Amino acid sequence: MDIKELKKVFLDIYGGSEEGIRVFSSPGRVNLIGEHTDYNGGYVFPAALTLSSTVIARPRKDGLINLAVTDLDDRVSAPLDRLSDFKNIRWGNYQLGVADELQKAGYKLTGCDMLFHDTVPIGSGLSSSAAIEVVTAIALITLGNEAYGISGDIDMVEVAKISQLAEHNFIGVNCGIMDQFASAMGRKDHAILLDCRDLSYKYVPLELKGYKIVISNTKKKRSLAAVKYNERRAECEKGLEILKKSLPDITCLGDVSAEQFEQYKHTIEDDIIRKRVEHVIYEDDRVLKSAEALMNNEFEKFGKYMIESHNSLRDLYEVTGLELDTLVEEALKIDGVIGSRMTGAGFGGCTVSIVREDAVDNFIEQVGKAYQEKTGIKAEFYISEIGDGGREIQL
Repeated sequence: MDIKELKKVFLDIYGGSEEGIRVFSSPGRVNLIGEHTDYNGGYVFPAALTLSSTVIARPRKDGLINLAVTDLDDRVSAPLDRLSDFKNIRWGNYQLGVADELQKAGYKLTGCDMLFHDTVPIGSGLSSSAAIEVVTAIALITLGNEAYGISGDIDMVEVAKISQLAEHNFIGVNCGIMDQFASAMGRKDHAILLDCRDLSYKYVPLELKGYKIVISNTKKKRSLAAVKYNERRAECEKGLEILKKSLPDITCLGDVSAEQFEQYKHTIEDDIIRKRVEHVIYEDDRVLKSAEALMNNEFEKFGKYMIESHNSLRDLYEVTGLELDTLVEEALKIDGVIGSRMTGAGFGGCTVSIVREDAVDNFIEQVGKAYQEKTGIKAEFYISEIGDGGREIQL
């Protein structure tokens, strides 16, 4: 739907006029490399997509936040002073969690009517939740500032942090900062080299001349993802505590160099814990090398690091599975593919591949056919551009 159509749906639901209506958008993200490193204080390398969450919003004066979405019949009406009562609702808790955290952080909010329209596939590993959180925060801050006469630009790094807190405290998922940061801070035709220890970051031009980023969706329900995610976090924390005995100054696995790990890995006697830590340490190293390769237009070298990343996620971190592995294996059989890997938490979701432009149609046909034959599932493919982060859309 375009903005004009969305405004019509909004008025059909909420009535009234177009006066006071504002439009906001925030993107999903693809992580090019650096998986399961963010919550370990390492480096990640995401880029914002043009797949997005859009919200049509209009202020109201009675302290109610009313929520609707274009693809569900669900409607939510929540008073700003009773948001904690809505933690367990089927849909709308991400938005209300953001409102709750904004109020805790001292933001003045006003009631509003909101209509959401999402083009980021739900459960795909492209961070539909972060897109919803960030666009909600931008909309609520903007409307609140206007209602209370508060001027000044929105601090988008703080938006990312508040969105992450909403997921921790309201949703109960102890996620890292990468998804929300990429959604808030994305820049067109750039990836973000982000150090998750201190949120220092650098934009890296992403000009894949002659190549396209193709995202392949397994369409597998990610029933294991949340449980295994928390399990992997706990395993990494155990590994960190063991390494601290030899390296007392480290605060996270992102502080540990590959050389230090090789020197002290024998102290981690549990094979499983050692494998998890090994993935994080060397994945961190791959992120830095990948950013350097792209800055030097060394696309094939970048593709090699992507493949190494997937192999590590499969063999050391064990978060891939038949569907993701099949998509990567079939992708690498196609002439014109220089790299492919899973992206996101794993156990379903998506892969990201770098494909020569003239090979994209053949890639989609051949990979889609082989994947369906092996898994019985029909994959979906997206050729997304790299877009800007969260913002108001000026009408």
